[in-house]
Amino acid sequence: MVVIVGAGPAGLATSACLNRLSIPNIVLEREDCYASLWKKRSYDRLKLHLAKQFCHLPYMDFPPNAPTYVPKNGFIDYLDNYVSHFGITPRYLRSVESVIYDSDAEKWQIVVKNMTTTDNVIETEVYTSRFLVVASGENSQGTIPDIDGLDSYGGEYIHSNQYENGRKFRGKDVLVVGCGNSGMEIAYDLWNWGANTSIVVRNPVHVLTKEMVKMAMIMSQYLPCKAVDIITVAISRLRYGKLSKYGIRMPTKGPFHLKETTGRSPVIDVGTISKIKSGEIKVLPGMECIKDNEVVFTNGATVQFDAIVFATGYKSTVRNWLKGSYESFDEKGMPKRSFPYHWKGGNGIYNAGFSRRGLRGISSDAQNIANDIYINITAD
Repeated sequence: MVVIVGAGPAGLATSACLNRLSIPNIVLEREDCYASLWKKRSYDRLKLHLAKQFCHLPYMDFPPNAPTYVPKNGFIDYLDNYVSHFGITPRYLRSVESVIYDSDAEKWQIVVKNMTTTDNVIETEVYTSRFLVVASGENSQGTIPDIDGLDSYGGEYIHSNQYENGRKFRGKDVLVVGCGNSGMEIAYDLWNWGANTSIVVRNPVHVLTKEMVKMAMIMSQYLPCKAVDIITVAISRLRYGKLSKYGIRMPTKGPFHLKETTGRSPVIDVGTISKIKSGEIKVLPGMECIKDNEVVFTNGATVQFDAIVFATGYKSTVRNWLKGSYESFDEKGMPKRSFPYHWKGGNGIYNAGFSRRGLRGISSDAQNIANDIYINITAD
């Protein structure tokens, strides 16, 4: 028996690969549905940022009539078909409380709260398994930075995982904090809904179009990363010009080198840059503190906002429940081993979806894990 923690794309992909090999597995999910980040905590206009041939899960392509860049609802439909096709049956509302390795029994002990019970009685379940797959992901919990004065801020503030669309912000002054893909796209969406939008751009970022990324992904099959970066950056400069005069600095390292070494993705422009250039979306530096409804920035400027959207990323929650096993996961709940060996730890523990390589990385992890477990079982 294999226990999989998490029913996001990584957990689903791993279960599907195990099912193909007739290896029994249980998927434990704390929410009441699979892929809850996609179904419950993603904004309406979200699309896959990479072309569909780079985003499918193992053993099932997207339908031929699917658009090249699959929208949120199209991806959810794909996952629904995937779960049905591979007979994946997660156990929902199961909150993993603690996981520890029993060295005497050579098995993992997983203590789980079953929140499906009636009369507000929460039952505890205990699972034991030789193999454990951590598939709760890098994006398990949204993070908001500790900013002086935020607790007394008079406006509304939310994490990007609570943002659906800009309808309720029409006519309001809204600040987006974070200049990754989510931040840039939410800023554009807010502008599109009629909000007076500003965005904090603190760190250098590469800005590309989705077509540039698709071309780079294809080139990477034939050229070294350095060559792909040189070509891609040159095309980006031709397309966008010198963005530093608009407050957007370019990193010294190439976009795909950064993706491989740090996990940081280039920004895939959905129209935000043209609005920044026209002044319709304002760029601001880092936040110093908040005073009532006013935000003080590192350049000394003070601006009043009705709402703030924090597109400031996520963190792993593995260390909330995984006890010990520091040889496999660090104190931040990330794999100790570097890519491409990250997916396998000691004592039969694995992880899927922690490679910082998106859905393509998830697909590779799931297949590697299932094949390795199969080898271990058949060798007995």
